[in-house]
Amino acid sequence: MTPQDQQDRADRTGLLYGFAAYGFWGLVPLFWPLLEPAGAVEILAHRMVWSLVAVGLVLLVLRRWSWIRPLLRQPRRLAMIALAATVISVNWGLYIWGVNSGHVVETALGYFINPLVSIAFGVLLLRERLRPAQWAAVGVGAVAVGVLAVGYGKLPWIALTLAFSFATYSLAKKRVGLDGLESLAAETAVQFLPALGFLIWLGAHGGSTFASEGAGHSVLLVSCGFVTALPLICFGASAVRLPLSTIGMLQYVAPTFQFLLGLTVFHESMPPERWAGFSLVWLALALLTWDALRTARRARRDLADAAARAAALSATVGGEVVPGPEVVQGAEIVPEAEVVQGAQAVRETAVAGTVAVAEAVSEAAVSDGAVSEAAVRDARPGPISGG
Repeated sequence: MTPQDQQDRADRTGLLYGFAAYGFWGLVPLFWPLLEPAGAVEILAHRMVWSLVAVGLVLLVLRRWSWIRPLLRQPRRLAMIALAATVISVNWGLYIWGVNSGHVVETALGYFINPLVSIAFGVLLLRERLRPAQWAAVGVGAVAVGVLAVGYGKLPWIALTLAFSFATYSLAKKRVGLDGLESLAAETAVQFLPALGFLIWLGAHGGSTFASEGAGHSVLLVSCGFVTALPLICFGASAVRLPLSTIGMLQYVAPTFQFLLGLTVFHESMPPERWAGFSLVWLALALLTWDALRTARRARRDLADAAARAAALSATVGGEVVPGPEVVQGAEIVPEAEVVQGAQAVRETAVAGTVAVAEAVSEAAVSDGAVSEAAVRDARPGPISGG
């Protein structure tokens, strides 16, 4: 099998895993109503408890424990994990409540506008500079929120809270720098004791549905952890096989499925002003996608040109072949000092140019791909909150 065949196979496998992960998150609104009559807070507590159990089992099988001891010696990272656990708790709880209270379309809107909020955070908090197309996308997104506010008769607070809480979560996770499974394990470890304490208190006061609604209901509550962990594993398998720009495109699969479910399964209304607002959001996302693809294509072309120039210039300087180190050492005649120095300078310049372009590719993919976590190792939050 040629390297190209291996790459094609990896791409196909990565796409399958990616569609499995985002498709699962897109269909998860069908799961939360099955847990009624449990309320959103009880479901959230069970999700926290059983997610730690599920992720712990996966880490046990993979034997990935070496990250725990260094993490415990870093109070600043632990504080960021506590912040991430807090805001994702708000995100999860509001999402569950929104789905079970008939706001599936608005929850989908939250994940549609999340990339725009992440870009705004980058400008305001990280002092990032935007290209004109990105500014246009943010502007269109702001207009869309205004149109939707008119359509709903109030600000779409569910969507905005989901988007801002997840953007904050992504920012915190970027500072922590843990891989997806490890990060989820650390966050659910923070959530575990408060969630378990709440469930014990709820049971003591007769408010728990865990043991009062039959074995099937109990199994469904336990499965909350695996509903959280399974798509995350698929996403991890996809992220190591696909470029960030592709992952950025796939992330729109989940809110698209959620939006369609809200219309076709939950029969939520969509008056004309809401269609207008959603259309503006989709226009903004189309601008981001077009700009990301254009920038990534240009960066790849520049990288290839830089590599070609580096290869050509390292082989010849002033029309003469510059011998490599092994030739110089074995030759009786040493090239003139200025020729060797010139060749070295050319090599250093070419390498510096290549590195700069490579960094530009990485930055463009991270910011323009609109991946929720800002990097593959950290990008798992997008998916984590997807349901």
